[in-house]
Amino acid sequence: MTYVRPAQAARQPVQRGAHSPALDGLRGVAILGVLLFHTGHLPGGFLGVDLFFALSGYLITDLLLREVEATGAVSLVAFWGRRVRRLLPALATVLAGVTVLVWAVSPPDVVATTLADGPWVQLNLVNWHLLAESAGYWDRFGQARVFEHLWSIAVEEQFYLVWPVLLLVIARCVRRVDRWVAVVGLLASVASLVLMVALASPVDPTRVYTGTDTRAFSLLLGAVVATRPVLALLARLGDRAAGAAQVSLVVGIGVLWWLADGVRRPWLFTGGLFAHSLAAALLVGLCVRARHRVVATVLAWRPLRWLGLVSYSLYLWHWPVAVLVPAQWAGLPRTSLVCGVSIGLAALSKYLVEDPVRFRATWARGRTGVLAFAAVMVGLAVLWLALPAPAPVTVDITELQ
Repeated sequence: MTYVRPAQAARQPVQRGAHSPALDGLRGVAILGVLLFHTGHLPGGFLGVDLFFALSGYLITDLLLREVEATGAVSLVAFWGRRVRRLLPALATVLAGVTVLVWAVSPPDVVATTLADGPWVQLNLVNWHLLAESAGYWDRFGQARVFEHLWSIAVEEQFYLVWPVLLLVIARCVRRVDRWVAVVGLLASVASLVLMVALASPVDPTRVYTGTDTRAFSLLLGAVVATRPVLALLARLGDRAAGAAQVSLVVGIGVLWWLADGVRRPWLFTGGLFAHSLAAALLVGLCVRARHRVVATVLAWRPLRWLGLVSYSLYLWHWPVAVLVPAQWAGLPRTSLVCGVSIGLAALSKYLVEDPVRFRATWARGRTGVLAFAAVMVGLAVLWLALPAPAPVTVDITELQ
């Protein structure tokens, strides 16, 4: 047996697929930022979405590259099946439950936008639908659209459709898959940034903020960090240097979250979001590389990890809850109510819907899984058709003359 000194061990590449509890904690931080943003307490909390993107890009690419190493290819059907079992049960529950509740108790304008947006959420195209509707993210957010926050889920789902196919093509065409994935991911990230800078509007940056093409770099930078060339670079850092880098990145991200203020910070759309996404992706890689340093240890705190484990459902539920809470409520009571109800619904979703389907339901796999998927999709389509939309508002122009 060869003895490895601690200093040498710190420089050895991290084993691919090694789980870091800190990543669950990062999810918890991301959803906390979003919650604080949507309840009016943290101007840059919306950047938690970018942290989610970087994490997703890293984890999905790590999973796919492990499959390439084991089998030489990627099973697209198996990958997409896992994604459906992971994401659809909670999403379908929110779509159906919120739609029925909105139809029963909300004003006509909220009912109309809910019925109009729901099918596009189901098709994972709601971000493009909202852009076609000229629904400005910054100036109209929260007025009448309970599903507007799901633009980010649509971006991720579109990434899940395209990225595995591209990675499969790379795996079949070249030998050094990791290196080419890193190159392709980096070049695509830069192209996405160039598009954002070119298309950004100083009046309303919604197009570049919610467009898949201009936000792809957040996911792609996470994907690049998951490749062996980048992991090898991170592994060359000593343990203390990796810990110091973690602290520096956390401070930098925290400053951005404090200073960023949407449309009033145009520098976000000329490189600021790219810099934040790069910092988030590197932090993810360093949390895997140096999981015993102080930042990774704090992120592995059990309550924060649990919040990360329910973060998907919490993200789905929190905005409809925030919209449906009476506008007369304000301040700390409103924040407490929104957070408490949302966390409770997220926990119920995880333990009663998501985990049973994802881990224990044998019927959710194979042919019966396909039939169940089709049944859910048809059921949602029937829901949009069955609920009558409110009558359009008419204006008597004779009264205005």
